[in-house]
Amino acid sequence: MANFFDQLINRAAQGEPLPTAIVHPVDSRSLGGAIAAAEAGFIEPILVGPRAKIDALSFDTSAFQIVDVPHSHAAAARAVELVHEGRVGALMKGALHTDELLAEVVSGKTGIRTERRVSHVFVMRSPAYNKPLLITDAAINVMPDLLAKRDIVQNAIDLAQALGINAPKVAILSATEEVNPRLPSTIDAAALCKMADREQITGGILDGPLAFDIAVSPEAVEAKNLESDVAGAADILVVPDLVAGNMLAKQLDYLGGADAFGIALGAQVPIILTSRADGTEERKISAAFAKLFAERGKL
Repeated sequence: MANFFDQLINRAAQGEPLPTAIVHPVDSRSLGGAIAAAEAGFIEPILVGPRAKIDALSFDTSAFQIVDVPHSHAAAARAVELVHEGRVGALMKGALHTDELLAEVVSGKTGIRTERRVSHVFVMRSPAYNKPLLITDAAINVMPDLLAKRDIVQNAIDLAQALGINAPKVAILSATEEVNPRLPSTIDAAALCKMADREQITGGILDGPLAFDIAVSPEAVEAKNLESDVAGAADILVVPDLVAGNMLAKQLDYLGGADAFGIALGAQVPIILTSRADGTEERKISAAFAKLFAERGKL
């Protein structure tokens, strides 16, 4: 698995860096992560925030353009304007709440939304799994309905393909492998699989409903005698709601020794959307993923 991530980082370092608006980088974590991503060749940062607060941090920002705005809300609004102006090809969240940034992204009048629902994807690097594991949506959509889940699945497949996983195996998670009317997530899982059959979702191999153990453990699959092209080898885990996904991703991160990288997709440009508690490495590698995704859209 280390080779996979090393190869991605090497790929992302090739070519021109991706012009990226860093939204309100007024703490050491967000500004340091942006600078690290720039030094790696992934992005060309435009720092959008109060100049005085940015200058007060112990970083050399002389090589970067600073767009001086008074506060975080203005930073989010100006960053979205930079997308409309064609000056940046990605956004990177700084020291502000996700809701504040996304409110500008999805604004009906001035936003950068598309016909696709905006959703978040965690890319997990876990010592307990032999390949990357994408988890979605654990950060944006609270209780998505079936049509929103369709977009969530498609966004994740598109990202997986940009990372070199050509036909990702998508597990639609629930608490059981049986369709049960008393568990709405099992109904949605079955419907999503049929939508894939009808090419309403493309590029991936779907199965569900699947419990978490069946999705990732060949031993569990054997014990339950289940036949599936996805079970035991999932590349993408689609969770039923934000609470389940957030708990799963953070348990893997904080108790399972995994690293969590994240971006949001479905807008006109990818959004590097990490937790405010994330460090330099998470922000830097998330920026690499955003660059690879943006380059895929130009092919």
